Amino acid sequence: MVWKMKIKKITKNKIDVAHVISDEKVIYDPQSALDLMMTVNYETGVKNIMISKNLITEKFFVLSSGLAGEILQKFINYKFRIAIYGDYSKYTSKPLKDFIYESNNGREIFFTDTAEEAIDKLTETKII
Repeated sequence: MVWKMKIKKITKNKIDVAHVISDEKVIYDPQSALDLMMTVNYETGVKNIMISKNLITEKFFVLSSGLAGEILQKFINYKFRIAIYGDYSKYTSKPLKDFIYESNNGREIFFTDTAEEAIDKLTETKII
């Protein structure tokens, strides 16, 4: 798959983050997520990825589809961390809100409102 995307490497607290920027969706199924991880790792050597929620298929945010679980399991299996930033206010699903809350209390997957918060989450140096 050829994407029209750019990967910008950001360093904060001596930790690198790959910011994926595109005009098109880049994650729409588990294979596309894996392709993205491998591309980012090949191009930057970074395993911390931040991405706008607009670059992920809307089906991801329908938990009953199972897609979010399948995709995020790929990130965990390959030891990548991801921060997905954007406006989540339109979602009213309690299971999704609970899922976001629980993810944000972990160490691998984060949902934030802004790109700046995504960088902060992926570059925190505190020991949990």
